[in-house]
Amino acid sequence: MKGAALSFLYAASSVGVIVGQSGSGSLSEVPYYGRSPPVYPSPIGNGSTSARWAIAYSHAHALVSQMTVEEMANVTRGWAGACAGNTGEVPRLGIPALCFSDAPDSVRGQEFVSAFPAGIHLAATFDKDLMYRYGRALGDEYHGKGINIALGPVAGPLGRVVRGGRNWEGLSNDPYLAGVGMGAVTRGIQDAGVIATPKHWLLNEQEFRRRWSSVGHAISANVDDRALHELYVFPFMDALREGAGSVMCSYQRANHSYACQNSKLLNGILKTELGFEGFVVSDWDGQMSGVASANAGMDLVMPNAGYWGANLTQAVRNGSVSDDRISDMATRILAAWYYLHQDKGFPPRAVYSNTQRHPVVDVRDDHATLIEKIGAAGTVLVKNVNNTLPFKKPRFLCVYGYGATLSASPWQNPARYGGGYEVNFRWNTLNGTLITGGGSGGSSPPYVVSPFQALQERVTKDKGILRWDFWSANPAATPYVNADACLVFINAYASESFDRVSLTDEFSDQLVLNVAGMCANTIVVVHSTGIRVVDAWISHPNVTAVLFAGLPGQESGHSLVSVLYGVVNPSGRLPYTVAKKESDYGESVLNSTVSFDQFPDQDFSEGLYIDYRAFDRNKTIEPRFEFGFGLSYTTFAYSTFKASLVNDEKLGEFPDGKVAVVQGGHPDLWETVAVVTCTVANTGKVHGTEVVQLYVGIPPPARGEERDTPVRQLRGIERVGPLAPGQEDDQVIFRLTRRDLSVWDVVAQQWRLRRGEYMLWIGASSRDLRLDGSLVIT
Repeated sequence: MKGAALSFLYAASSVGVIVGQSGSGSLSEVPYYGRSPPVYPSPIGNGSTSARWAIAYSHAHALVSQMTVEEMANVTRGWAGACAGNTGEVPRLGIPALCFSDAPDSVRGQEFVSAFPAGIHLAATFDKDLMYRYGRALGDEYHGKGINIALGPVAGPLGRVVRGGRNWEGLSNDPYLAGVGMGAVTRGIQDAGVIATPKHWLLNEQEFRRRWSSVGHAISANVDDRALHELYVFPFMDALREGAGSVMCSYQRANHSYACQNSKLLNGILKTELGFEGFVVSDWDGQMSGVASANAGMDLVMPNAGYWGANLTQAVRNGSVSDDRISDMATRILAAWYYLHQDKGFPPRAVYSNTQRHPVVDVRDDHATLIEKIGAAGTVLVKNVNNTLPFKKPRFLCVYGYGATLSASPWQNPARYGGGYEVNFRWNTLNGTLITGGGSGGSSPPYVVSPFQALQERVTKDKGILRWDFWSANPAATPYVNADACLVFINAYASESFDRVSLTDEFSDQLVLNVAGMCANTIVVVHSTGIRVVDAWISHPNVTAVLFAGLPGQESGHSLVSVLYGVVNPSGRLPYTVAKKESDYGESVLNSTVSFDQFPDQDFSEGLYIDYRAFDRNKTIEPRFEFGFGLSYTTFAYSTFKASLVNDEKLGEFPDGKVAVVQGGHPDLWETVAVVTCTVANTGKVHGTEVVQLYVGIPPPARGEERDTPVRQLRGIERVGPLAPGQEDDQVIFRLTRRDLSVWDVVAQQWRLRRGEYMLWIGASSRDLRLDGSLVIT
């Protein structure tokens, strides 16, 4: 069968197994590193993880029992159509074609839909409620367009590669923060009646050679078993816990086995360890084999027949794929359909080619209000000298920079560039304000409120004046000495299909310096798809305020101006660490791995130590702005730290093996084992919201042994407020689960709760730690 030999070459290899010990980068004989072990057969879904799944499976089993092999093969493959992907249908049994569409921040390529903030911007809110509301509103738009399956949210890439081209689609390079977002967005999408598809499973951390090409095979992401679980699997667990009905497998190889035919990742971790009841869909054209991908646990190929279709029917008839396996593939797809109650009536399909006239189906509702709120909540103030901001009704503002307004160039294909502006590939900037990134994750805005438009609205209201120069490299030729402030808008673009070449660019840095050289009150606004290094100008005495404004979606200008003028007190926090210089991240994670070998390798030799974990480990390198950092227009005081175990008698080292796995992992992992509380008071002069963060230091394997975990790891976020001046909240509560305190034991192949003292810190960032204490587990 076409492609079968290729699959078995990788999916069944399991010799010479080694692993990086505890994320240290050293190698040992513990279970595997670079060679993905075989896990067969593929588990048969049965709905045992919850009553709701059980009901869905009972209906799906009844339907599949009436299907022929040809019909089952038909629903497990893609077909051409108006949607990004379409399953086959079985008219005689009332099984419709299911419609897939992206992106994770918009119904891409359609009219009368909203352009939501990107995932990385949503994460910067550190707001669990906004994350859910985002998912629900996005799900409502998919539902209104008659789309069954939304291709998102994203935790792969997690953000290991600092210059990774798709990091902006995900939620953070911290697995806990990413997990909070993955769970909340998944729940929101599915509460709207749409199947969520967490992606890309797993280890899709760079764009360079992520796919097979004429050069050779795709890159192999080689990672040890512990880092695999504690970093990369971790956020997907939250999405599964919330009932995700689908998961998308990724393009690249993982420990030398293509991800969509990697039996360890699909059969072993996803369907066994995490109890996944839904179906696994390939990334588009990501299937690399026929028989092997079926037996390894993939259930649906997109966007066409791939190596399946009639070939799959033949493989079942000759015994290469069992009857149970193809039945399970079809059952899982239909069970997800029933799980979301889509069988009980679903809106008619309203996905059209925009080159032909079609009915108008407007699904936006009042989502613009939510988008503006998330845009403001995810804006991070990182510098504010002498309370430059908020503005106090300035009469004269100057606006500079290509990022302030819409591009002067014609709109291009929004599916390609995510907004349609001309991209300066030399600098990786966008000639126009940046609201999203590029590629399949890019949004299709109904309009864009640029920063300049929103500033005009506000200045007009205040009877002030504006001067502007969007395109000059050196606006200092015409300084306006009476200006109250000068705003400079720059951006940093990224897209699917290529990785970033730098975290800065010479043109933008020089633009800022030129403006600051002639304006004593220069405010810099950075719209960015991820980390943007700013040390070329951050310390300039005339640069008085700096905002990381992220990728805020269609209401960009309104969100920003509400922060600039103090209508919203900034509370956004950095979902990554901003270094002083690019080399501070370390060569192993700064760039994608570039190799022109036939079988290229990408070794995750850093193990658990990415982003702030690496900076905390290497005490000689100080970041410019640490993970979780963000300023406010007011101040907050922390007090009254308390921590206690919930039930010490039940805290065995491992979860109770007698209890069945639920979707998302063993149920014991989700039980609260400790509670930590504190009090937060507003000690400033204006209303404000504080993002309170809890960090945990896990003890070493045994007393006297060297620490083998990061110094501290985020394990709790709570937004407190808004609080009035002088007001306090004495009920800031963090509930720690068993998973929050556990490490992955590579020998026992279980999550382990170590014995010893767990250090606890509460603060305003990963380095601004205000309170501390500990818990002892014996």
